[in-house]
Amino acid sequence: MKREETVCAKCNGRSCYPLIATEAPLPPLEDAPDFCPMRRFPSIMKKVAEEYAKPKIKEFARLASIQEAECYELTVSGLRTKIPRIEETVQFAKKCGYTRLGIAFCIGLKEEARMLTNIFEAKGFDVVSVNCKVGRVPKENIGLKGQEKIMGPDLMEPMCNPIAQAEILNAEHVDLAVLLGLCVGHDTLFLKYCQVPCTVLAVKDRVLGHNPLAALYLSRGPYYRRVAATEQISDRKAKISLD
Repeated sequence: MKREETVCAKCNGRSCYPLIATEAPLPPLEDAPDFCPMRRFPSIMKKVAEEYAKPKIKEFARLASIQEAECYELTVSGLRTKIPRIEETVQFAKKCGYTRLGIAFCIGLKEEARMLTNIFEAKGFDVVSVNCKVGRVPKENIGLKGQEKIMGPDLMEPMCNPIAQAEILNAEHVDLAVLLGLCVGHDTLFLKYCQVPCTVLAVKDRVLGHNPLAALYLSRGPYYRRVAATEQISDRKAKISLD
């Protein structure tokens, strides 16, 4: 059955990643599945190529690709990785000439944020950090009822405030914002309002030690099988737009 949407995750081909000799011709796009975005959206691919042709974007992408390559090494036994993401972030920031880093972190990862700050400072960066509870805005202000709060109705519970985190890092004129453990949805708002280059160091997953992919790796076993279980959604809520 012909698919009418892009679904690269289900493609068995190698049209976009053929790993052929440098001078060899690329495989014809006709060999790619009908749902391949390179076939479905040629105008987008042309527009994107024009973006990469812009000097600043081209240089940023060039440095990012150099950084990618430096994370690996070819050995007689094959390809292997070399450095963890924290070091990768440091190296890339230096390649870009950044001197001032901003950390937007979950208050539950305060110790990790302190450790990260110390590492960045030891590498010569100025570091700004802002936690998710900045503003101390009660959750009732965004419409939560007492029983909907983590600690229940009897305690004042400040909302996570990713918009404030983003605007503060904007105002601090950081060169690069680093996300550390923001909740699902809160990270979305941060990314919407952040106006400086941004990268994600870690996402929140308290159950799996902030390693959410572990649920995928375990989803075929008996304990996390529920992750991959099929569900029928009968009561769809209205789609929320952030525009």
